Amino acid sequence: MPALTMRRCSFGLVALVMTLTACGGNDTDAPAKGSDKASVAAQPSPSPSTPASEGDRPVIDLPSDVTHAFDWGTTGDPLKDAVLADTAQRIRAVDLAIAEQDPRHEAYRFYSEGTAAAGSERYIQEFVDHEARTTGFTRFYDADVTVHEDGTAALVYCEDQSKAFNKFLGTGKTDVTPVTKNSYVIYAATLRKNGNGVWVTERLSSQRGSAKCRP
Repeated sequence: MPALTMRRCSFGLVALVMTLTACGGNDTDAPAKGSDKASVAAQPSPSPSTPASEGDRPVIDLPSDVTHAFDWGTTGDPLKDAVLADTAQRIRAVDLAIAEQDPRHEAYRFYSEGTAAAGSERYIQEFVDHEARTTGFTRFYDADVTVHEDGTAALVYCEDQSKAFNKFLGTGKTDVTPVTKNSYVIYAATLRKNGNGVWVTERLSSQRGSAKCRP
C-alpha cells in the first residue's frame, strides 16, 4: 500500500466542483473574494425555515488532539451566521468521520450532499485505507458569505493548516511536516438551505498556496 503522503490537506476538504487531488496538484482556482467582509446580495432575504433543533443534529465529539478555530466571527445577519455555523459543523464532522474511521459517517452527511458528500466519502476512505487520522490545530478565517434569494449561498474562506498533521493509528506516530505556502488554502463553497433549515454544502473547490490566505 502506498504511503499516505498528503500533509493534512484540508481535513475539511470535501469534494469538488471540478476534479481535485485531495492534497496534491490539480487544485482548481477558487473565485476571488469580493471583500474582507461578509456581503449579502442586493436582493430580498429568503424566508427563514424552522432550523433543525440541537437534539436533531449529530453529536460531534472529536479527539482532544483535534482542535479548530473558526476566526470568522459573526456578521449580525442571522442567515449568514447560520451558513458559517453549519459550515463549521461540516468541517468538524469530516474530522470526526476520519477519527472514527467511518467513510459513511452520519455527521458529515448531515451537513453535505451531492458532490461534496461523495468527495468526503472518498477522502475519509483514504485515511481508513492507511489507518490514519488527523491531529493538531486548524484555523479558519476571512469568510465572505453571499446569501441568495433562492435559498442558496456562496461562501469563500481560508484555512491555515500549518499546525495540523497526519497521525498513524498503528504506531501513534505523527507525521510533522514543514510549513510552506501550501499550508494556506482558499475554499469556495456552494450551499443550500434544506427543508430542515440546515445549510448543506453541495459543492466545494479549493486552491492551495493562495496569496489571499497567506500571512
